[in-house]
Amino acid sequence: MTLTTGTASATDRPLRAATRAVYAAFIWCGVAMASWATRIPQIRDELRLDPSQLGLVLVAIAAGSIISLVLSGQIVARFGSRATVAAMAVLLTVSLIVVAGGYHLGVPLVVLGLFGFGFANGAWDVAMNVQGALVERRLGRAIMPRFHAGYSVGTVAGALLGTAMVALKVPVTVHLSVVAVVVGASTFVMVRAFLPDTADASDASDASDASDASAEDPSTGGARRFLEFWTEPRTLLIGVFVLAFAFTEGAGIDWIAVAVIDGYHTSAAVGTLAFTVFLTAMTVGRWFGPGLLDRFGRVPVVRGLAVIALAGLLLFIFGPNTPTAFAGALLWGTGASLGFPVGMSAASDDPAKAAGRVSVVASIGYCAFLGGPPLVGLLGDHVSVLKALIAIAVLLTVAFLLAGAIRPLTAPESAKD
Repeated sequence: MTLTTGTASATDRPLRAATRAVYAAFIWCGVAMASWATRIPQIRDELRLDPSQLGLVLVAIAAGSIISLVLSGQIVARFGSRATVAAMAVLLTVSLIVVAGGYHLGVPLVVLGLFGFGFANGAWDVAMNVQGALVERRLGRAIMPRFHAGYSVGTVAGALLGTAMVALKVPVTVHLSVVAVVVGASTFVMVRAFLPDTADASDASDASDASDASAEDPSTGGARRFLEFWTEPRTLLIGVFVLAFAFTEGAGIDWIAVAVIDGYHTSAAVGTLAFTVFLTAMTVGRWFGPGLLDRFGRVPVVRGLAVIALAGLLLFIFGPNTPTAFAGALLWGTGASLGFPVGMSAASDDPAKAAGRVSVVASIGYCAFLGGPPLVGLLGDHVSVLKALIAIAVLLTVAFLLAGAIRPLTAPESAKD
């Protein structure tokens, strides 16, 4: 990965504060998502949903995310990553509270809350990745996978908290409402430490590059230039690569607990614990991943992880008992760990075009969250949720084949693009 070092040093106080703030943005986003996910089985039971109906309800999150992601490149370019994350923190708080209270009143309120939750998550995701890419370039070293490890830390924390809440029989409404307020308030405060997005202009390699970037960046070039990102072959291939890993990751988040409970006939607490194992494996993979990426390069590492994820998936589905399912979840989470963050880094290789390309790649990737839940749910009606997860194997094969698209851009390639 080629990084352009800015004028600030790694010991610069605002830069260190921004680094902590980006970690916090990823962590709190993960806490919110995992907290919701741990309560899916209870909400499903309260609403009396079969697998296909649950899959359609889960589409609401993805639909909100997709709409948000399509717009987020221009939103972040106009308002900045700091204001975008702050506004989305407020929306996320309100939306999760609607889900927390609304599931007693029926599906429509849950769908409405999940749509808002997804919209907030989508724009939040792009904005914090743009800020993370800026911090990464100012630091002059790879750190994006560790930011995503922060997200995984948040999901593990949220999953452990959720497991405790389920075991202690704390009501869903109390649990999710408290999480919503804490996450929203904390995020709204901490984003004040984000670096101004305009500081990224200093990262241009020379004056002519800066001039070209200004002419082509979504913040100054308008919607026409933004739409041109959708015609770049490399950007689109990275998007499909991210989609494959997003499906692998998202199916685990949405369905592991349900699959263990229904497929292995365990209690809700055991199913949630399997979900926690999956998230812990992802966290470890993302934390130690930068060392592997620096030593072996993006392409060999992600291809190896795709194979590990496939092995874990098959063990999870076809294992004879619950312990082998836990072992499968461990390998599945490890293999899924780096695909999404490495794809975001690849989309951000050219700092002048990072916002637009990250928006496109994230939009394509989040289609996995739009199509994944109903696909697994519909298949689950016919072959069980556990066996329906075989569909992930197809996407992992696609990721393996497309991994060449994430090779770092060289300076001439960046200028040419």
